[in-house]
Amino acid sequence: MTNQRRNALKKLFASVAGTVGLGLFAKAETAAPTSPKSTEKEVFNVVDDQDVPLFSGATKFNGMVFIAGKGAHFEGDIKAHTDHVLKELEKELLKAGSSMEKVLKVNVYLDDIKDYKAMNEVYKGRFGNKPPVRTTVAVAKGGVPGDSLVEMDCIAYV
Repeated sequence: MTNQRRNALKKLFASVAGTVGLGLFAKAETAAPTSPKSTEKEVFNVVDDQDVPLFSGATKFNGMVFIAGKGAHFEGDIKAHTDHVLKELEKELLKAGSSMEKVLKVNVYLDDIKDYKAMNEVYKGRFGNKPPVRTTVAVAKGGVPGDSLVEMDCIAYV
């Protein structure tokens, strides 16, 4: 599993470097794509704004899956919101052909940093024995969109 994550990270860095024209990781991606599908971006759950595509709920490209931020838009405490958000991430990952165990990176946005410990109580163990890297921040005034107490996004491999 460690080699899979390492190779997936190399692909991610190579695609990011190639996109911005840096070429820093050119050796990581020297082989041609294995199938025509790997060069086409797939999008899921596109959100429109006045009939114009605004963003996708998930994007799949070159063996990588990018899941947009998920929040919890109901009354409840941080534990209920965290559980809901993690279940929503898992649903999106499964739809895209991935899983929680294949997540490489998670971003967590808390409405209040005081919820950090309680969020961790629900979060721990949800990504298997080898958890992904994670960044956790408390958002500025105004909060997480939709009055959610937490929002999370992630990057995984297929």
